[in-house]
Amino acid sequence: MNSNSRTSRRRRKRRSYALLILAGGLLLFGIAASTLYLYLQPTILRIAVGPPNSDDQKLVQTLAQIFARERSSIRITPITTAGSVESIALLAAGKTDLAVARGDLGLPANAESVIILRKNVVVLWAPAGLPAKGTKRQPVPKVKSITELAGRRIGVVGRTEANVKLLRVILSESGVNVDNIAVTQFATNQIAEMARDTTLDAYMTVGPLESKITRDAISATAASRGEPKFLPIEVSEAIAKKHQLYESEEIPASIFSSSPARPDEKVDTVSVNHLIIAPRTLSDTKVGAFARQVFNVRQQLARELPNAPKIEKPDTDKDAALPAHEGAAAYFDGNERTFLEKYTDYIWGIILVLSGLGSVGAWLRHYWKGDEREQYETHRDNLLELISRVREADSLDHLTAMQSQADEMLREALYCYEDGTIEEGDLSAMGLALRQFHDAAADRRTALGSGAPDMLRMRAM
Repeated sequence: MNSNSRTSRRRRKRRSYALLILAGGLLLFGIAASTLYLYLQPTILRIAVGPPNSDDQKLVQTLAQIFARERSSIRITPITTAGSVESIALLAAGKTDLAVARGDLGLPANAESVIILRKNVVVLWAPAGLPAKGTKRQPVPKVKSITELAGRRIGVVGRTEANVKLLRVILSESGVNVDNIAVTQFATNQIAEMARDTTLDAYMTVGPLESKITRDAISATAASRGEPKFLPIEVSEAIAKKHQLYESEEIPASIFSSSPARPDEKVDTVSVNHLIIAPRTLSDTKVGAFARQVFNVRQQLARELPNAPKIEKPDTDKDAALPAHEGAAAYFDGNERTFLEKYTDYIWGIILVLSGLGSVGAWLRHYWKGDEREQYETHRDNLLELISRVREADSLDHLTAMQSQADEMLREALYCYEDGTIEEGDLSAMGLALRQFHDAAADRRTALGSGAPDMLRMRAM
């Protein structure tokens, strides 16, 4: 009864071990499956852009639609704002992952460039005046260069303070006392009002060369006050060197109109980048994947959005005024690392940890089974002692009792082997000792007058 009880307990114990191993395997499988599922899920990036219905917002919305349609690994969720200032504020507060903004708008210290959407160029012009009635003779403009703007009034399209700041930089570098300049700002929907204001001596816009706002402003002022005289910024290269956020550019001839030609020749000017920015803390992998996807769909973007700007890569030099995000720079410079290159150290670390855990598990297993090992050694020593005692047995009943003890020792040895407590060599040693016991028992039976059938049965066992 006791033997059956021990056998039942051992079987339950082995069954528990098997269930524990199965549960551990299922747990590891679940973790691996969950990790794979999360890895295959697209990454969603929030991007702040504004104002509503602007070209920037249309561009971002079109990109979001293309990414979703192509089932890209990166998806974007537009956050509509009142303009670049609010977009930058959201980025600084950590409420968005990306933002569309002008490069000279007081960006956060940790902001870095990802993609240049367009270059906003400065266009400065002065009205020449309408010809007198009855004559075709074109009047001579009062202002022919930037240096002649001293003491004048200038109308600036756009309410952002960055436009006024840029104008003051241009005037100051051109040798004009900015304190004697009067600046009036007009919203983009006040162009007609600006064109009717006869107190203004010059006008300024900041935007892409293909901007409808700039074209409309030039056309409106030409209709109200005569053909424009475009004012070149002759110190554009000096400005670009002193103020790294600005670049030297040229306005091509006839870019705004071919008949009449506006301008009639190329004009030097300065530009500022309008770009997508991201915080330095945003994952390099996410930023690199986003930049790659944008550049991969440029042709498709141009087909779906005819007025889409020419997207460019940012300056990846370390000393750039607005450095490129490391993820974007790695993509543009061809230095992106593969999955194995990124995570090789982690993989080897996991392997070493698992190896260490395996060694610890083996030691714990050996420690936990120490009692069973000692029990086996005790049974082995008892069996050896039993061999010497069997030769001194004085009756067949005594031999039968010893045989039962030997059978129990063998059973315990087999259990230890099944549990992994002892190895095959230990079991072989136990078998050799048991064979010696059987031989000694058979000899003793013969000596006690036992019959041949009993002896044969003992040898068969």
